Amino acid sequence: MSYIQITDQPIEVGPLYEKLVAPEYGGIDMFVGTVRQWTGSIETTRIEYSAYQPMAERELEKLAAPIEAAGGRVVVVHRIGELALTDIAVFVGVAAPHRAEAFNWCRQVIDTLKQEVPIWKKELDTDKVRWGN
Repeated sequence: MSYIQITDQPIEVGPLYEKLVAPEYGGIDMFVGTVRQWTGSIETTRIEYSAYQPMAERELEKLAAPIEAAGGRVVVVHRIGELALTDIAVFVGVAAPHRAEAFNWCRQVIDTLKQEVPIWKKELDTDKVRWGN
């Protein structure tokens, strides 16, 4: 069963990893996205994430459903609110019978999340504000 959450609390990786561990899974792949300081020559000081939470969680459940139907497990937690440099913004974990599936599915979830899930980021840079997903 998938575990999906949008939260304003800090993300702790250890307990989320534990949700992926099971005897039927031989591969667990995790992606942890953090707030970085530099994007090329642009210096970011912090990021503010916002979301339409009910819709975002429904969209994340839709991403998890085919993976779960194929025998995997999905854990996704995305943080909202103001985050400082190095704070964890997103955790995506996928457990699968084999490593290739785990890698592929994890990448599919994070890439699709960035494109389709209604979570927005306001990047506060040293000289301007940028909006994106």
